[in-house]
Amino acid sequence: MSDEINYRKVIAVALADAMREDDSVLLLGEDVGAAGGAFKTTAGLFEEFGARRVRDTPISEQAIVGAAIGSALCGLRPVAEIMFADFAGVCFDQIANQLAKYRYMTAGQAHLPVTIRMANGAGAGFAAQHSQAAENWFLSIPGLKIAVPATVPDLYLLLRAAIRDNDPVLVFEHKNLFALKGPIPRDAEPLRLGVADVVRRGSDVTIVATQQMRHRSVEAAELLAQDGIEVTVIDPRTLIPFDDEAVRASLEQTARLMVVQETVQAGSWGASLIARMVQHHFELFDAPPMLISTPDTPAPYAASLEREWLPSVDDIRISARDLVNW
Repeated sequence: MSDEINYRKVIAVALADAMREDDSVLLLGEDVGAAGGAFKTTAGLFEEFGARRVRDTPISEQAIVGAAIGSALCGLRPVAEIMFADFAGVCFDQIANQLAKYRYMTAGQAHLPVTIRMANGAGAGFAAQHSQAAENWFLSIPGLKIAVPATVPDLYLLLRAAIRDNDPVLVFEHKNLFALKGPIPRDAEPLRLGVADVVRRGSDVTIVATQQMRHRSVEAAELLAQDGIEVTVIDPRTLIPFDDEAVRASLEQTARLMVVQETVQAGSWGASLIARMVQHHFELFDAPPMLISTPDTPAPYAASLEREWLPSVDDIRISARDLVNW
């Protein structure tokens, strides 16, 4: 481990380490070069690696992903930045119908080691068109892997793992965690996609949460411990592949499941997780599973409304207490 760095700055560190390690890694996106990225997440890369490997693109998400697909087919390992995850809708066909399906449709003759980075999530006042948890849009598309890092070490390790992977990986970087600090785990073993982090262990209820909801769940768990309720908090770290075994093992101890997510219920990773757990491990439950989600509305712009819209520490604490007392 090294000195602490924030979540935003560790992105450039991970990219630089990957680019030094492998000459086939390159970066594509709007303003990722001399400007250092819209959120300054690529600062310093242009100066070190030059315009050939850090390539500014037109304002065209279709062009960015299309160029990433083509360069991957030619033997490179492109990292494409879509800036706001909400803009993935503009290039959805490129991701869903080309990137995700190319290996399958060529019977494995072609691999697409493409990493797509996107700034995700609410809580930073970017309003309805720039605050969505867009990872849920891609859950039903076979051929994609989805990473949702919540901490500085996980962001570093998951981004490195995504770039090394021979299949497409979508990495969602949460905007409201940019100031979060942590160490760079350069000396750690490479992280395998699909391995959850059991953040905290308890015997009364299992909470599964990602990104900023992980942090709120841990805070709620600490408050619940003062009331004698012990909570296990699991951060899956990746949504595809998903570490179902970590959740099942925890349910053997707690018999109660709560999922906390930053999106609506319909079509969400939390709803899918609960469906799988009930289908395959119904005998482990002593109470109905609970899904804490946002209201079925777009993310509000006003700060006071956005705070109410997102699941809060109190929402999690009160709901967990109700679940234990069911």
